[in-house]
Amino acid sequence: MVEKFSTGDFNVINGILRTGHSLFKKYRYEFKSNELWTEIKYVLEKLAQPLTDLLTATMNLAQVHANDVNALKVIYNSLVLICKVFFSLNFQDLPEFFEDNMQIWMSNFHTLLTADVKCLQTAGNEEAGVMEQLKSQVCDNIALYAQKYDEEFQPYLPQFVTDVWSLLVGTGLEPKYDLLVSNALQFLSSVAERNHYRNLFEDNTVLSSICEKVIIPNMEFRVSDEELFEDNPEEYTRRDIEGSDVDTRRRAACDLKYLVNIYSIQKTQNKIGRSKDAALYLVTSLVSRGATQKHGVTQTSQLVNITQFCQEQVLPELARPDVNELPVLKADAIKYVMTFRTILPNEIVVQTLPQLNRHMTSESAVVHTYAACAFEKILIMKDSNNQAIVTGIQLEPLVERPVSEENEYVMKAMMRSFSTLQEKVLPFLGVALPKLTEKLQAVAKNPSKPHFNHYLFETLSLAIRIVCKANQSAVTSFEDILFPIFQGILQQDIQEFIPYVFQILSLLMEHTPPGAIPEPYMQLLPCLLAPVLWERPANISPLVRLLSAYATQAAPQIIAQDKLGGFLGVFQKLIASKSNDHEGFHLMQSMIQHGSIGAVPFKQIFFLLFQRLSSSKTTKYVINIIVFFCLYIVKYSPNELISTIDGIQAQMFGMVIEKLFLAELQKVAGNIERKIVACGVTKLLCESSEMYTGTYQKYWPQLLQALIAFFEMPRDESTLPDDHFIEVDDTPTYQTTSAKLNFANNTKNDPLQAVNEPRQFLVQSLQTIGRSQPGRLPTFISNTNSQTQTILQGYLAKFGVQLV
Repeated sequence: MVEKFSTGDFNVINGILRTGHSLFKKYRYEFKSNELWTEIKYVLEKLAQPLTDLLTATMNLAQVHANDVNALKVIYNSLVLICKVFFSLNFQDLPEFFEDNMQIWMSNFHTLLTADVKCLQTAGNEEAGVMEQLKSQVCDNIALYAQKYDEEFQPYLPQFVTDVWSLLVGTGLEPKYDLLVSNALQFLSSVAERNHYRNLFEDNTVLSSICEKVIIPNMEFRVSDEELFEDNPEEYTRRDIEGSDVDTRRRAACDLKYLVNIYSIQKTQNKIGRSKDAALYLVTSLVSRGATQKHGVTQTSQLVNITQFCQEQVLPELARPDVNELPVLKADAIKYVMTFRTILPNEIVVQTLPQLNRHMTSESAVVHTYAACAFEKILIMKDSNNQAIVTGIQLEPLVERPVSEENEYVMKAMMRSFSTLQEKVLPFLGVALPKLTEKLQAVAKNPSKPHFNHYLFETLSLAIRIVCKANQSAVTSFEDILFPIFQGILQQDIQEFIPYVFQILSLLMEHTPPGAIPEPYMQLLPCLLAPVLWERPANISPLVRLLSAYATQAAPQIIAQDKLGGFLGVFQKLIASKSNDHEGFHLMQSMIQHGSIGAVPFKQIFFLLFQRLSSSKTTKYVINIIVFFCLYIVKYSPNELISTIDGIQAQMFGMVIEKLFLAELQKVAGNIERKIVACGVTKLLCESSEMYTGTYQKYWPQLLQALIAFFEMPRDESTLPDDHFIEVDDTPTYQTTSAKLNFANNTKNDPLQAVNEPRQFLVQSLQTIGRSQPGRLPTFISNTNSQTQTILQGYLAKFGVQLV
C-alpha cells in the first residue's frame, strides 16, 4: 500500500485507500484486545507517516490544480478516503504519532472545513457531492477528538467551533447537506456537553445566534420533509416514531440540549403561530431525559410543564373538528401524547382516546398511523396497582367504526381493542369480522406487509376466542367463513400464511366438541401428513400443534380411518432431528393422553426413542424422554412401561433407571414437567411389583434418594457433550418464528390437575405400599443416606402421614 502511495497515480492511490478503509473500519467497533492492539500498532508503524505525507501532498495538489475540475474531483475523493482512514486509525486510542503530528492534520482539517470549491458544487438538491462528504467526515474526525482526546485537542477547539458554526450558518436546507449538518451539529453537541468548554458558548450573543441561526432553522419542517410526509408516510413514520432518524438534522439539533435552554424554548414558543411544528418537536425532544420503547418517556427536565403545555397547545390541536386540517401539527400533537403518556396524568391520557379514535379516519397516512400507534400504546398502560388504565367500558363507544386499511399500526390498535373489550366487542363484530375476512382475502393475493398480516391473524384469533367463549356453537360459523379462504391459501401454497392457517385451524378444532369433528378436517388430514409440508421449518411447530389437536379431538376417527401410521411417520422424522425432537415428543404425548393403548404401537415407538438416544444424546432429548416415560407411567402404569421396554431387550429397564432416572433426573425443568416426573417416579416406586419385590428392587432406595434430591436440590444445568455437535440437517434455516400467534396459543395441558403437592402424593403413596407388606418399606428407606431419611421424616410430619 505504502509503495503505491508514491506512484502519483491517484486512480491507483484511491483504489488502495478504499482497500485500506475497508480493512481498518473494523477498528471502530471491535473490542479492545492484545491482538487488536498488536495489529493497530503494526499498521501505524507502517502507514501513519506515509498517510500524513499523502495528506500534505494531496492538499498541495488541490492548490496546483485549482482550475482543473476533473483533477479536483479525483483529489478531493482521495481526501475523503484519507479522512476516513484517519478516523479508523484514531478510534481506539490516540496514537503517539498522530498526537505528535496533530498540528499538520488539524490545520488541514481547518482548511477543508472552510474551503469553498465552487466548481465541485452539485447541481441537484438531493445527492451529496464530494465536498459535502469531505466536510462531513472532517466533522466526524474532530468530534472524535473532542469526545475522546479533549485534553490534547483543546488548543484547536475554539477555531473548530467557529469553523463549524460558520459552516452551519452558511449551509442551506437542501437534503444533500443533511449528513453534513447532522455531523456538524453532533460536533457542537459533544463540545457543549463538557463543562470546561462551556465558556465558548456563554456569551448571550453567541448563544442566541446558535439557537436562532443554527438550531431552530434545522428543526423547521422543510419542503423535503413535507414531501416525505405525503408521499412516503411509512419512511416518515420509521424516522419519527421508530427512532431511525439518528442522522437527521432535527435529531442532531435536539442533541444540543446544553445550549438550547429556556431561552430557546421560549423563543420557539413565541413563534408558535408560524412554527408550531418546530415548537412541538423541540419540546417533545428536549424535555425527554429517559425513555423506553414500552413506556415512552420516563424522565423529563424542568424546562417545560408537560401537563400545562399539553392542555394549552396539544389538546386544542386534537380537538379541531376537521381531522384532515394541518396534518403535520396533528401528527406532532399525537406524538406528544404518545411520548409523554406515562408522565401525563392518567385522566388526561384516557381523555385523548376519543380524539385518537377520530383521527384514525384521517386522510393522512401519517396521522392515522400515529393515532393508531398511540391508541394501542395507551391500551397497554398500567396504573400504580398494575391495573389497566383503560377499561372495556371506556373503550366501548370507540369501536363503532373499524378501520380496515392495510396499516400495521391500525391493525395492532384493533387487536389491542379486542383484547381490552373482550365480550364487550361482541355487538361490533357483525361489522368488523366481514371487513377482517375481506382484508384477509385481499392480502393473501400479495402478502407484502408481514407485521400487518401478523396482527390481522392475531385479531381473527381473538375474535374466535371471544365469540366461542360466549357461544361454543359459533365455531361452525367461523369454519364456514374461513375454510374456503384457508383452502385457497393452502392450494396456492402461500408460504407466509400457512403457519398462521395451521394455528387458527387448531384453535377452531379445540373449540369443537370432542367426537364431533366435521368431515372437512378429516379430509384435510392426509395433506397435513404430506412430507413436503414438513420440509419447511416455519411449518413444523404449527403443524405439530394441529396434529396434536387431531389426536385430542379425533383419536377414534384417526384410528378407525387407519391414519395412525401417518402420525408415526411424522413422529419418526421429528425425533431424528436435534432441532425438532421436542416437537415429536409433544405429538406423542398428545397421542398417549388421548389414544388407545392397544392401537398405538408403543414397542416400536420406544425402539425409535432408544435408537436416537444411543446415536445422539443431548440434554434436551434426555429431559424429554424422562418426561415422556413418566407420562406413560401416569397414563397407563409403571408395569406397562417396564414390560414394554424389557420386551425390546431383556433387563433393559435397569439401564433406563441407571442412565436416565438416576443420572439425569435433576435436569428436568418446567412446573408441569416436574410434576409429571415426580408423580411418575412415585408410581414407579409404589405401584410396580418389579421395583418393590422383583427384578429391579435393588434400585428402589437409589430412586427414592434421587426423587428426594429432585424435590430439594437446585436444578442441574450442566450440558451433555452431544449438545455441541450440530448435524448438517439441523443447521438453522429461515424460520418464521414471528408467525407464532399469542391469541391462538393453547394453554399447556396439566394431566395431573388432581395432584396439588407432589411431596404429599409421595408420602401418601409410600403409606399405601407400606401397608401392603408391613416391615419391608423401613428396610428400603434405611438403605438411603441420612439426609434423605431426615427430609422424608419432615414430609411425613408436614402432611400427617405415618409409615408402617
